[in-house]
Amino acid sequence: MLNKNHLYRIAEFVVGLLFGLGLMLSGMTDPGKVVGFLDLFGTWDPSLALVMGGAIMVGFFAFTVAKKRTSTFLGGAMRLPTNMDMDKKLVIGSLLFGAGWGLAGFCPGPALVSMADGQPKALVFVVAMLVGMLGFELMDRFVHAPRKAKLNAA
Repeated sequence: MLNKNHLYRIAEFVVGLLFGLGLMLSGMTDPGKVVGFLDLFGTWDPSLALVMGGAIMVGFFAFTVAKKRTSTFLGGAMRLPTNMDMDKKLVIGSLLFGAGWGLAGFCPGPALVSMADGQPKALVFVVAMLVGMLGFELMDRFVHAPRKAKLNAA
């Protein structure tokens, strides 16, 4: 018998599979294609702009529908972002993300799909990404959190 937890796992799997297939079909898992898209002053390949445009359109309509709902399609709580602030952490994170994307030709989703496809460069990228995420978590926990606590206590 399928309970709600099983339905969530099945839905997550299907959505992840669909996302991965979309990344592969669109060429987002090919670092050469991504770098060609980012090479504005060389041999620019505009095809990924169509992929981005399609993703923006799907996202626009999905968020329009989601904002009108109070629960997910499977009955869970609807949790949409509420923070609209553009702070220093967001800008620096965006710059680092863009630099990594431009240098490696991967962003996190396509890198995971490419790693599963057996691309060694993707494995190196994913390991470096995980090390960076761990580094951030450690810095946040042991450097930034104690500073914030001291400021709040003062």
